[in-house]
Amino acid sequence: MTRIVLGNARIVLPNDVVHGHVTAEGGWITSIDTGRKLPVGAIDFAGDFLMPGLVDLHSDHLEKHIMPRAGVYWHALSAAVSYDAQVISSGITTMFDSFGLVGEEFDSDRNGALGRMLQGMEEAAIEGLLRADHFIHLRCEIIEADIVERFATLQEHPRLKLVSLMDHTPGQRTFPDSNKWKMHQKRRTGASDAELDAILAARQEARDQYAIRNRRAISKICQEKGIVVASHDDTTLDHVLEAKELGNRISEFPTTRLAATEARRRDVQIVMGAPNLVRGGSHIGNLSASECARASLLDVLASDYIPASLLHAAFLLNGETIGWTLPQAVATVTSSPAACVGLDDRGEIVLGKRADLLRVRLHNRLPVIRSVWRAGNLVY
Repeated sequence: MTRIVLGNARIVLPNDVVHGHVTAEGGWITSIDTGRKLPVGAIDFAGDFLMPGLVDLHSDHLEKHIMPRAGVYWHALSAAVSYDAQVISSGITTMFDSFGLVGEEFDSDRNGALGRMLQGMEEAAIEGLLRADHFIHLRCEIIEADIVERFATLQEHPRLKLVSLMDHTPGQRTFPDSNKWKMHQKRRTGASDAELDAILAARQEARDQYAIRNRRAISKICQEKGIVVASHDDTTLDHVLEAKELGNRISEFPTTRLAATEARRRDVQIVMGAPNLVRGGSHIGNLSASECARASLLDVLASDYIPASLLHAAFLLNGETIGWTLPQAVATVTSSPAACVGLDDRGEIVLGKRADLLRVRLHNRLPVIRSVWRAGNLVY
């Protein structure tokens, strides 16, 4: 049975930071002791922070590994292993790989990447090549005519624990201003005004025809199977009320203060992007994570598209601008996301919890990962 002792550390507990050492045996935390004396055989942290491993509910970064350029697909297993290495080196010991489930007409490149991502991650898991614990977060584009049928092919997957219901129709939610959407797409794809007008009209028609039906159908399936559901880019009161009515437990990336406030009133967990916090605002001009934090409208941070942003953002919450305590800030990337999806065995340095642990050193206020243990095993 593997036994480790990590000592001379500043231990980030659920409600305090103490100097001491932690012992883990067989992958579980068995003792937490205070004091500066280093036990015999302990790993000396030299005053570095000892924190729980990070839990990330949303990262679509695997897409960048499997499809480094538009229409260019990389070797699936190689992509999975390199992605996992980036995840674990960012301190993320539990990752929800966020796979975009779309139709052929909505985004053919992303749809083509889905099968490769699933294949690569499955092969890496079977061969024991993954160092982080990986689950699946399916991001379902509900304006697609066949999205419920596509979802049915994956709804029994044993690693599926989270589903988000997305509606990226221009003119609402992410892009309430259709002209801003057109400008964004021009920069991203180089499409002409005529091409974008045709796409806009087609997507608005599809939304009118399919969105409500598909949102209700997928929510119902998830409720029956015990899969956690998140709404995505809530903007209005009606968005939050609809999500709550359908049993959605998470509001992921609300775009307005109104939506975040209503989510809080209805005990819906609010997830914001860590890159939003690190950058100082949304890259498309929506609600800022720092505003949510200052208004106590933030429960969970997710890395979204940059794994390294998660730990960085947590320490920014603890900074002078926002002023959260370190345990409160760390909870947004550890225990709070774990609780959202029912992973009660991790996310805290508590007796009997899993020994997913990080050694973190501050360098010019930037947290740097020095070592990572998952279930008591050194993996980085």
